[in-house]
Amino acid sequence: MNVTVKTFAQLREITQEGSFTLTLPDSAITMGDVITLLQSRSDKWVQALGASAGSENGSVLMARNQQLCDIQTHVQAGDELAFFPPVTGG
Repeated sequence: MNVTVKTFAQLREITQEGSFTLTLPDSAITMGDVITLLQSRSDKWVQALGASAGSENGSVLMARNQQLCDIQTHVQAGDELAFFPPVTGG
């Protein structure tokens, strides 16, 4: 199955990939599985998503179809997955 992956801010700068299509296994897959797959692509993804990104308290925010989600969220064909750093204000 194919999904669209988008990165924003520092994650885009680190990975040098803003938006692309990612092919995933047809079996049931979660956002946590997607993170693991992305980190296996290159060291840039490991740096961008960090060791804690796959945990409940990870520092990377993620969304599925423009709705914030967590690592246990199931992914389906055609989904848009977004990864971005925490938003800070001031």
